[in-house]
Amino acid sequence: MTDRQILTADADWWRQAAVYQIYPRSFADASGDGLGDLRGIADRVDYLRELGIDAVWLSPFYPSALADGGYDVDDYRDVDPRLGTLEDFDAMLAALHEAGIRVIVDIVPNHTSDRHRWFREALASPKGSKERGRYVFRDGRGEKGEEPPSDWISYFGGPAWEPVGDGQWYLHLFAKEQPDLNWDEPEVNEEFLTTLRFWSDRGVDGFRVDVAQLLLKDIPEDPQQIMSKAEADAIDRTTGEHPFEERPGVHEIYATWREVFDSYDPPRTAVAEAWVSSPEQRARFARQDSLGQSFNFDLLEADFDAEQFRSIIEKNLAISEASGSSTTWVLSNHDVVRHATRYGLDPVAGTGRKGGAQWLLEGGAADAVRADAGLRRARAASMLLMALPGCTYMYQGEELGLHEVGDLDPDSRQDPTFLRNPGVDVGRDGCRVPIPWSRGGASLGFGETDAAPHLPQPEWFASSSVEAEDCDPASTLSLYRRALELRRILQADEELEWLETGAEGVLAFRRPSGWVSVTNFGAEPAPLPEAISESGAELLLSSGPETGEQTPAEVPGEVPGETTLWLRG
Repeated sequence: MTDRQILTADADWWRQAAVYQIYPRSFADASGDGLGDLRGIADRVDYLRELGIDAVWLSPFYPSALADGGYDVDDYRDVDPRLGTLEDFDAMLAALHEAGIRVIVDIVPNHTSDRHRWFREALASPKGSKERGRYVFRDGRGEKGEEPPSDWISYFGGPAWEPVGDGQWYLHLFAKEQPDLNWDEPEVNEEFLTTLRFWSDRGVDGFRVDVAQLLLKDIPEDPQQIMSKAEADAIDRTTGEHPFEERPGVHEIYATWREVFDSYDPPRTAVAEAWVSSPEQRARFARQDSLGQSFNFDLLEADFDAEQFRSIIEKNLAISEASGSSTTWVLSNHDVVRHATRYGLDPVAGTGRKGGAQWLLEGGAADAVRADAGLRRARAASMLLMALPGCTYMYQGEELGLHEVGDLDPDSRQDPTFLRNPGVDVGRDGCRVPIPWSRGGASLGFGETDAAPHLPQPEWFASSSVEAEDCDPASTLSLYRRALELRRILQADEELEWLETGAEGVLAFRRPSGWVSVTNFGAEPAPLPEAISESGAELLLSSGPETGEQTPAEVPGEVPGETTLWLRG
């Protein structure tokens, strides 16, 4: 067994980890039913080990009706039978650990599914009962409660309240199949503490906490006193006075979670998905007496632009230093248009939408994407991220350079954001299409039978399959493997020194080990900064076509357009 395969008891492993997000239903299908599963993940452990990651984050694999891709959870302490069993989970976990890969699982605390035993009990119980008290039930307005308690809109579109037939309504900030829990009820937190111990006892290394900022609500019992949507929208969320966004008491809940995490050796990690309105708010989730780390989505929302990247990097490194945590870097995940496509689209003037969102709404026409430029920029941005201090997250398929599948037939789409918002939101299915493993076959190697995958794969996926890229030294897969290998060797302290480039659109920085990253965001070549060209540095890796270099090479005199170079010296 190599050192790479030995998991140590390092309590700080997460601070500069490379984490690979797996959307289980779209990763690998061992059962042949068209849906990815846990045995499929276990079967691909060698691939993950060769990629060079430190951990995987598993999106929900719990029993679910899939009203929201598994984020509508029926039972937090079991596995969806379509994805496997608890025994399959244990076998997958053991295989990943043996390969030196840690495991982070998704926890969804804001809401359950409407099939959860608690919600079924709530519907079968009267108004004012303990069972209904676990959720956010309120009387409706009108003589018989026939109108919703307020005009709030869910994040997925449509009313945020659903009637139950007796004059009461329940709150669902997402789909109606996702009733919000009442975190003022202590039993709710106790239930989740039990769940955290359940998975930690099985050997899980950490938790990703879904919409961590939303748990607490301040909603009067009298519907006449509930503020309107306009009133809520007018509130400055940084004050903590919004009825359900960013209420400061949520950290008292997470302090009890931290006690559970710290009772294990090594302590279990946690990272907050917290879409908050200020850096200071995000830093609170990253404190060591709260969840310990919080997602930084700023680069995910940025253009391929040097000024934006530098500003975001500087801001987030300062935030992480203030909180005592490390920051996280991410360009793609299961909720957004893949960054290879985003970078190949132009922002749409006057629409308030970035190019990717508008492109999806207009049908995702392939000819609108400058695919080569998008992929070239994506490779450069990904290499820059992997050179930064902090934790790098990557989404399955980005290591293959996959583009978004924008032209899915409406009948194939599953995302509730599309189903509830026709013509307004096309949804997130295009980044959740099962990834291709081989050049041919009914599902391009995703499944072991001819069963159609749960979302259709386009023909062009074949050329970006693992089989197609595996032995190609210029492929995006080869780039990621080499970059992750170098990252492991070169990483040191969580420090960064900016270097003067003398050129607009070129960013360069040095890490303490002597590792230098230079990114040219412009389309034309730019001179290599003098501080590097005169230092006798050696070229380690380029995001461009010469990525096949496996040994140090002579340093070029310039940086090609839309390219990142790694050097040492």
